[in-house]
Amino acid sequence: METLALILAGGRGSRLDLLSEKRVKPAVPFAGKYRIIDFSLSNCSNSGIYHIGILTQYHPLSLNEHIGVGKPWDLDRRDTRISLLQPYKNWYSGTADSVKQNLEYIRRSNAKYVIILSGDHVYKMDYRKMIEAHKTKKADLTIGVQKVPWEDTHRFGIMRTNTDKKIIDFQEKPTKTDSNLASMGIYVFNTDTLIDALEQVEDDHLDFGKHIIPHLIGGEVYSHLFEGYWKDVGTYDAYLEANLELTNTVDKLPLDMYDRSWRIHTKSEELPSVKIGSKAELSQALISNGSIVAGTVKRSVLSPGVIIHPGATVTNSVLLNDVEVLPGAVIDHTIVDKNVVVDHNAIIGFGDDYTENEDRPDLLSSGINVIAKGVRIPEKARIPRNCRIFAGASFKNLTLKSGSTLK
Repeated sequence: METLALILAGGRGSRLDLLSEKRVKPAVPFAGKYRIIDFSLSNCSNSGIYHIGILTQYHPLSLNEHIGVGKPWDLDRRDTRISLLQPYKNWYSGTADSVKQNLEYIRRSNAKYVIILSGDHVYKMDYRKMIEAHKTKKADLTIGVQKVPWEDTHRFGIMRTNTDKKIIDFQEKPTKTDSNLASMGIYVFNTDTLIDALEQVEDDHLDFGKHIIPHLIGGEVYSHLFEGYWKDVGTYDAYLEANLELTNTVDKLPLDMYDRSWRIHTKSEELPSVKIGSKAELSQALISNGSIVAGTVKRSVLSPGVIIHPGATVTNSVLLNDVEVLPGAVIDHTIVDKNVVVDHNAIIGFGDDYTENEDRPDLLSSGINVIAKGVRIPEKARIPRNCRIFAGASFKNLTLKSGSTLK
């Protein structure tokens, strides 16, 4: 085998809060019928990389069930291998530590190169181009990079390169920088280089950005610029925005999900076709299999099995699997997790009061509401802006204040 792929899929994704309360971030549904990890897996399959280790940890059950033996990504053939790698000694304590705890797996693969990927980014990328660039440069490590807005540089590993694309300086999440060339968290290592670095560098929370990459700077470390769509959907704002962008007209799609030459594969549920009622109104919507729409849906994404009853309205929202919206209910700028029922004439998302969420102002300040899995929103309930509704929440008052958290 020439290339082994390792997908880091064990992080809790705490900024997704309620959505990652019972599932790991890469297993969060996205774009209707998909999961976030489908993009990295599909990129591997489309790039001809069929030996994959997925490093899981936090609430892995949903992810494990989704991946199974890898059949949707053509990973169940005789000459392919997909492995789910759980920590067996200690919890993974950093991105590099998770790989270090699986050194024996890497050695047994006999791979010449290891490509390390994040399981929680949305993008389409042919990894073969990056691997070929790595070979051409005779690199020890090649890092996938993208130019990011200057105001976001503090969120990334930022580097400076010379005219030959060799990395001459690397800073992890700097407060000030004169470069906006950011690491995408995609690394191609020579296997020997990776093993040596992991064995030489010691830290209780071993991380690629903080420890391994700085350790290798000065050697043959190069950048590979990716100019396509790439997004970390690890916040409520980014998650909702990325979903809703996919409802744009075909000529304005930031990410073409309809490209048959680069399909995004997933494990699909066996559900009937979408049904649209005689009085339904739809515009700019992604509607998944098994959904029934008899009301109004505008600029929204519906996952499989969603039911929108006559007289119900959904706008600028993402509804996950098997949500039911009863007659007269209105939902706007809201992320609704699975199996939620929104009762008659309830209103979620209204008004001009954008008071930040009382418990998590860092997560909810732009007006988005988030409803956890399995909640029933009572009849005539009124939920304004920046509210978090936990599973099992008790509605003592039907009208909430903006910024409320209901547990």
